[in-house]
Amino acid sequence: MIVLGIETSCDETAASVVDSDRRIRSNVILSQLDAHTPYGGVVPEIAARAHLDHLDSIIHQALTDAELTLDGIDAIATTIGPGLIGGVIVGATMGKAIALARDLPFIGVNHLEAHALTCRLTNATAFPYLLLLVSGGHTQLLAVLGVGRYRRLGTTLDDAIGEAFDKVAKMLGLGFPGGPAVERAALMGDPKRFALPRPMLGRAGADFSLSGLKTAVRLALLGLPAGPVADQDLADLAASFQAAVGDIVADRTRNAIRVFAETYGSPGVLVVAGGVAANKALRHRLEQIASENDFTLVAPPPILCTDNGAMIAWAGIERLQTGKSDPLDIKARPRWPLDPEAEA
Repeated sequence: MIVLGIETSCDETAASVVDSDRRIRSNVILSQLDAHTPYGGVVPEIAARAHLDHLDSIIHQALTDAELTLDGIDAIATTIGPGLIGGVIVGATMGKAIALARDLPFIGVNHLEAHALTCRLTNATAFPYLLLLVSGGHTQLLAVLGVGRYRRLGTTLDDAIGEAFDKVAKMLGLGFPGGPAVERAALMGDPKRFALPRPMLGRAGADFSLSGLKTAVRLALLGLPAGPVADQDLADLAASFQAAVGDIVADRTRNAIRVFAETYGSPGVLVVAGGVAANKALRHRLEQIASENDFTLVAPPPILCTDNGAMIAWAGIERLQTGKSDPLDIKARPRWPLDPEAEA
């Protein structure tokens, strides 16, 4: 089974061809970074227009790299949510049009489920497993029980971790995207210089809160001597912020592991996915927490942690293998929780 996956939920225009033997035949990603950098964040209207301008050529390149034409494709999988709705509609419309014209099955993929299942593409991870999903728009801890079966153990009460990284980077003048910028600056900084808070640390449950930490960074910045901020001050603030996030993630994940182990047994597998999963310092903390609790950490390669078409194609394959496909009138969705019972 060979599936074409299309991803347009945020600021990457992506297409990929993947087969059911877990072979990624192509994976083409067009970054819109240059278009959004002047604004310090993703502008939805600009993102949607860029998808419209480039998606056709990205799909053509993905097919070319895979040495296939549409005649060799068995199904079309496309992100239909959650995400920036303008961009989601562009990808969904293209995917539906190809499926209609070629009389192919269409699978409308939940972008979060694609992240959740990526480890099964890269590592053949068996169900169930514990997932830490960390990205610019989402921070969740979920028990992944099967395709379409998720139990949310924790979420953020305010900012997502990736969002907090972006906002702190903007405060410090480090550029966009914020996650890699903060990580680079932190390499040169002292993580113990600024005594930043660790919201929710030590509390029961697995929920996150990042807004207070973000505010504390702003106050620390304002407390520095007047005039241009020294590079070392910026590096120390970045390192202190990243260390605080690491402590929060470790504490919240440790609680989720305990709940997961009580319900589904131990030893287990902890999977980290989403764009923030590329952060090496956070991966190191998660490796420690997993090892201490008799869990194995699985982290897909960084190129498959950020948004990509391969994860969409694979999620489509997983759903097709359970006998599921979607009608062409399925609607795009700006919000789409994996665990519907935890939608609030």
